[in-house]
Amino acid sequence: MKNSKFIIIASFFCIYVIWGSTYLFNKVAVTQLAPFFLASIRFSVAGVLMIFLAILLKQPLRISKKQFMNSIIASFFFLIYGNGVFVWALKYVDSGFGALIASTQPLFVLLLLRLIDRKPFQKKSIIGVVLGMFGMYLLVSQKELITSEDTLLGIFMMLTCVLSWSYGSVFVSKADLPKSFMVTTGYQMLVAGFVLAVASLSIFEPWISPLNWTSEVQISMVLLVVFGGIIAFTAFNYLLKNVSTERVSTSAYVNPVIAIFMGWYFLDEKLTTQSMIASIVLLTGVYFITSRKRK
Repeated sequence: MKNSKFIIIASFFCIYVIWGSTYLFNKVAVTQLAPFFLASIRFSVAGVLMIFLAILLKQPLRISKKQFMNSIIASFFFLIYGNGVFVWALKYVDSGFGALIASTQPLFVLLLLRLIDRKPFQKKSIIGVVLGMFGMYLLVSQKELITSEDTLLGIFMMLTCVLSWSYGSVFVSKADLPKSFMVTTGYQMLVAGFVLAVASLSIFEPWISPLNWTSEVQISMVLLVVFGGIIAFTAFNYLLKNVSTERVSTSAYVNPVIAIFMGWYFLDEKLTTQSMIASIVLLTGVYFITSRKRK
């Protein structure tokens, strides 16, 4: 019992802090590498390492057809679309700004649960939704941050990625998947790596040898693969099966704070007063959504 509690706490630390830092590392990497190429390399390497670790730990790799199909579906919502397109959008949007947009995930999860499971809204939920919508308006209505039409497109695509990730969270919490979280993560990443590689080649993205990457990009990719991919995503899959989906989505509190600070400190990204107010309003809304009583 104590061990499982420790694993849950450690897993939350991973999705809170480690994932908060991945916005910075993706932003650094996408400055030199094409987005789908970047994501395909990241997930392919992480997937191979995950399966290798599963073999070393003698975990069964054999899964049913249904489990494999569910892994493909989860991979699409989380990694292929949810992450691959989000990384593409980071070409046009600051990493901290993107993290704030991603923080709307609990709002999307709540709305999806209302549509799918017919879960009624509670008073706190309604307050949270209103604050969340207002916070989003404050965030995206800043003319000084909307530098071009590409910025608007990037923001819109990020919102569709958040919707995709949110639906994936609801799907995985109920889906039949391999019991081993390493195997589940490994298969999802291998599928994503393959699909994103095909997507990259089909739109003729340039493929650059790792030997020709800058040291910053090489370090960022290693951190994305090992920490952002293997460790944090495994922790995420574990939590979805052991904790409520809404509680897992509370990573939205911490990720933007980490991302905004790192983007400001390392990349000199703008930190406007309106962004700070918007983030407070938005995250207060998220708090109301995730702190309400469960029926």
